[in-house]
Amino acid sequence: MTETYTQPNREWWTEQWIEVLERIGFTQRLARARNYARQGNVLSLDFIGAKVKAMVQGTAPEPYEVSFSLDQFTDEQWSYIIESMAERAIFSAKLLAGEMPQTIQDVFTANGLSLFPFNKFDIHSRCSCPDPANPCKHIGAVYYLLGDRFSDDPFVLFQLRGRSKQEIISALRQIRSSGSEASQTETTVARPSTPLNPDQLWSYDEQLEPSLIVITPPPSSETVLDVLGTIPAKVEPAANQAAMETLKTIYQTVSIEAVQTAMTAGLT
Repeated sequence: MTETYTQPNREWWTEQWIEVLERIGFTQRLARARNYARQGNVLSLDFIGAKVKAMVQGTAPEPYEVSFSLDQFTDEQWSYIIESMAERAIFSAKLLAGEMPQTIQDVFTANGLSLFPFNKFDIHSRCSCPDPANPCKHIGAVYYLLGDRFSDDPFVLFQLRGRSKQEIISALRQIRSSGSEASQTETTVARPSTPLNPDQLWSYDEQLEPSLIVITPPPSSETVLDVLGTIPAKVEPAANQAAMETLKTIYQTVSIEAVQTAMTAGLT
């Protein structure tokens, strides 16, 4: 099936992917690559594990064969990456919902890695065309189409690094499930041997150590709305967007006032 490149309002991770190609390529050649992608010259684009195989129609009668891959991370590296993802609830929530967290690159950087390629030496590609330059316009067309694939499914980018969507989701669920069970065990062990007095449940007469109480704003502006996404209501898109903006403003206002109230209470 012919693949056609569309340039919609691209997500941030797709923009970053395309930026790499445009940074390392030659302007004139990439202009032709975009045209190839838009005109449907990429006849097929298939994944074989972490590698991409494509057929691109050029000026010759027979289409050219293109292969494309990135360096795959080791099992140990992926173990560290997924553990880092699982430690942040917002990451797990977004990935399990099929979204790419805005600061996902931080997880890889913290483990000495990069999700996105830095330069052309991080990209391994070949084309059967006679053009000695790399990327040639046929490889460039495949690269642009991969950006479209990322818009539809950001896990494709992880697949190029050696882990499928199902493998990552299963690992995240397993780690979070294990953490939940461990937390329940700790709670059970710490349970007092004598029953609590309901009348004294919310009272504490001892003076608190001020240095142990730290009240700070949330680390980001993300709210539960960012995790849940748009409201699944049968209304006009503009009305849905207006409702989301209103709710977001309310959440942010409540969050700020809660922090201010806590800080004020802590000073009295």
